[in-house]
Amino acid sequence: MEWYIKVMKNYANFNGRARRKEYWMFVLFNIIFGIALLVIDTIIGTGAVFYAIYLIGVIVPSIAVSVRRLHDIGKSGAWFFISFVPLIGGIWFLVLMVTEGNLGQNQYGPSPKAVQGL
Repeated sequence: MEWYIKVMKNYANFNGRARRKEYWMFVLFNIIFGIALLVIDTIIGTGAVFYAIYLIGVIVPSIAVSVRRLHDIGKSGAWFFISFVPLIGGIWFLVLMVTEGNLGQNQYGPSPKAVQGL
């Protein structure tokens, strides 16, 4: 949960680098919260109102952590737009997100692993 909170605190920070763990823990909690809100919407009978509000609220942090994750592998944040290419773009974006980050310093800053001592 601390990784999710860390991303939300860096709400619109597109600078620096994000480890794989930070990105994937954020994705995991997004999925859990999304499913929970869909269940609540279904029980209450509100369609997908709470779910839609949540999605709108996490758009910017999701893009920001994706850009920081791309920075960790030495790619520009503009590579985020590859995800909009049908089929192949999503697969390529997934490959980029699971790629191990560059060791040491790169043009986007020091390695988050080295900073945390892991």
